[in-house]
Amino acid sequence: MTEETIEAVDTARVSSWRLLAGNPVTVVSAVLLLAVLIIAVGAKWIAPQGVNDVDVPSALRGPSGAHWFGTDELGRDVFSRVLVAVQASMQVALVSVAFAVVVGVTIGVVAGYRGGWVDTVFMRVVDVMFAFPVLLLALAIVAILGPGVTTTMLAIGVVYTPIFARVARASTLGVRVEPFVAVSRTMGTGHAYILFRHVLPNIAGPLIVQTSLSLAFAILSEAALSFLGLGIQPPEPSLGRMIFDSQGFVTLAWWMAVFPGAAIFVIVLAFNLFGDGMRDVLDPKQRTVAESRRTR
Repeated sequence: MTEETIEAVDTARVSSWRLLAGNPVTVVSAVLLLAVLIIAVGAKWIAPQGVNDVDVPSALRGPSGAHWFGTDELGRDVFSRVLVAVQASMQVALVSVAFAVVVGVTIGVVAGYRGGWVDTVFMRVVDVMFAFPVLLLALAIVAILGPGVTTTMLAIGVVYTPIFARVARASTLGVRVEPFVAVSRTMGTGHAYILFRHVLPNIAGPLIVQTSLSLAFAILSEAALSFLGLGIQPPEPSLGRMIFDSQGFVTLAWWMAVFPGAAIFVIVLAFNLFGDGMRDVLDPKQRTVAESRRTR
C-alpha cells in the first residue's frame, strides 16, 4: 500500500469521525447506548434493592426518594427491576442478533459469491422464511421448543437471519464483479481468502447499519414475547412482563407501566438513531449529503 493510499484512508477515517461527532443526534444516541451497556453489565450491582424483595406494606407506592420508580403490587422496587430487565433484554438482543449475523452473513456471502444453484437454493429457503411475519414465526418457534431465555434468543436469531442473508447477498453481488476480485481469482487465490480479505471488508458498512437496526427490533421482539408469557419467565424481571403485570393497576399505579415502557422506547430510539448516523457515514450517497450539510 502506497503512502498516498494510506494517507487517503486516514483522511477518510478522520472525516468519518468528524461526521459522527458533528451530528448531535448520533452523539446523544451513542451516549444513551453507552449508558445502556453500563447498566447491562452492572445492573445487579447498580440496583439499590433486590429485584424479588417482597414488601407487601409498601405495595403500589408512587415514586419517592426510597423508590425512584415506585413499587409494584408486591412492594418490589420498580427501579431495580427495570435495571435488571434492561440487562436481560440487552443480553437476549445481543446474543440473538450475533447468531443472525453469523448465520445470515454466511448464507448471503456464499450465495452471492458462488451464484448458480447454490444461490437459488439458499435464497429460496430465505424467501420461505420471509413469507412468515417476524413475530408469528418467533411465536411458532417458542411454542414448539417451550418458553425461556435460550428459546427466545434462538427464535429471535432465526427470524432475523434472512434479513442479514439478503443484505449480505446483495452487497456481495456488487463486490464479486470488482476488478480486484477478478485479479485474485486469476492469481489462483483461494475462495476463503477472497471472501475474508476482499468481500467481507467491502460489505461491512451495510451490515453494521443493519445490525444496529436489528438490535432495536430484537429488543421489541423480546418485550413482545415476554408480554405474551413466552419469553423471560418469572420471577426474573423483563420489560414486557412488567408491562403485562401492570395492566390491572394502570389507574392506581401508572408508574408500573410507564417506566418499563419508557426504557423500551429509549433503547429502541437510541439504536435507530445510531444506525441512521452510521448510515450517513458508511453510505456514499448519504455521506455526500451529510458532508454538504456540515460544510454549510
